Amino acid sequence: MAVVLWIVQGFLALAYVLVGSMKAFRPLEALKKNMAWVSAVPGRLVRLIGIAELLGAIGLILPMVTNITPGLTVAAAAGLVLVQVCATVFHLSRHEGRMVPGNIVLLLLALFVLIGRVAIVPA
Repeated sequence: MAVVLWIVQGFLALAYVLVGSMKAFRPLEALKKNMAWVSAVPGRLVRLIGIAELLGAIGLILPMVTNITPGLTVAAAAGLVLVQVCATVFHLSRHEGRMVPGNIVLLLLALFVLIGRVAIVPA
């Protein structure tokens, strides 16, 4: 089970590095072309979400690899669960149902890591 958790953590970290870096560093005008919701929120919120996703990605991997406060991996997974719950509610409130399946997949994977690192193979 530890191997499966590492695979899921690696996949989630990669996904969040990709989307988080886009939200944190790409020009907002370029983001608005691909993500309609960016026009509906302040630019600083988009940047904050991107930074939170990047920090979550780092938190999924680095604490356990370095064995320095490995419990932070649990906190990172919990934070990413919260990010996806908020994203799901936000997209549903904007009637963007096509965005929700991706949010649900990321939510379930982060929840799997959270539960796995708390109850099955503790961090």
